[in-house]
Amino acid sequence: MLNRRGFLEATGLSSLGWMLRSTIGADNSSQAQPIVMSTWAPNAAANMAAWEVLREGGAALDAVERGVQVPESDPSDQSVGYGGLPDREGKVTLDACIMDGRGNCGAVMFLEGIRHAIRIARLVMEKTPHVQLVGEGALRLALENGYRIENLLTPQAEKAWKQWLQEARYDPMTIPKLLQQQGIKDGNGQQHNHDTIGMLALDRAGFMGGACSTSGMAYKMRGRVGDSPIIGAGLFVDDEAGAATCSGVGEEVLRICGAHTVVEYLRQGHDPESACRKTLERLIRKRGKKARDLQVGFIALNNKGQYGACALQKGFTVAVHSGQGSRTFEAKSFF
Repeated sequence: MLNRRGFLEATGLSSLGWMLRSTIGADNSSQAQPIVMSTWAPNAAANMAAWEVLREGGAALDAVERGVQVPESDPSDQSVGYGGLPDREGKVTLDACIMDGRGNCGAVMFLEGIRHAIRIARLVMEKTPHVQLVGEGALRLALENGYRIENLLTPQAEKAWKQWLQEARYDPMTIPKLLQQQGIKDGNGQQHNHDTIGMLALDRAGFMGGACSTSGMAYKMRGRVGDSPIIGAGLFVDDEAGAATCSGVGEEVLRICGAHTVVEYLRQGHDPESACRKTLERLIRKRGKKARDLQVGFIALNNKGQYGACALQKGFTVAVHSGQGSRTFEAKSFF
């Protein structure tokens, strides 16, 4: 039986929770218009798919899930989904995560044979009591929900892997140059030099969502998992502050819980570009001179619809789509 003090505490907390949820949604919807942004300029096509959901008043979470599926299905994008470059044993393994601004999230890692890893990440979020499923467990969840195994290794990706085997040298920063030498291009016909799609969105109701999907570093050790599917590293979303995601050498992002760090700077009142920059400054302090030989780029979106980005090296591009149309830009960099 609930005593008077317990009743007051319970109802007080309940009222506070309701007020917070109401404030988050109401304030955001009055201050911001829908917007979606993603890592890398070629993902403007993915933004367009997400924008179709937002334009019709759909939820940010639905928008990012739909948007990320565009590169997951594109065989010419060899860093995500179907056509992704394999590990050093010639196997394509996928990582993905999805999160909304209320703390709901799901992730899959080391998933084989399923093109749309982002869909399975959402299954983890909505149909299991867990946040992360790996390997066989993630595959089993997919199969139990009607998905079928398919071969994700395209002839082009297999050819590139076999060429790499001739020297079998693994270096995250030189592999993009190798891919350029092999003539590998992305869906826009540009020389391929990027990995991972990270996408963030703010919807008409003022709520946020984010998603991230990748086939990981080309020719990685079997079983390697980077930052992309790790909540708080490759992606973090909080309606009270904003959202962040990233691309680059995942091991470095993991060292500083990158996306979560960016969002905490947003919470402190920093604008999105500044939040990304300060997070990279933390990485530079930890890694010293090694940072000059690394690439990491962050993008951020606050709960008012303001966005920004920053990277260690030049060349990190960002795609944005809002009611004002589509645009791409190169993020400011340290080196």
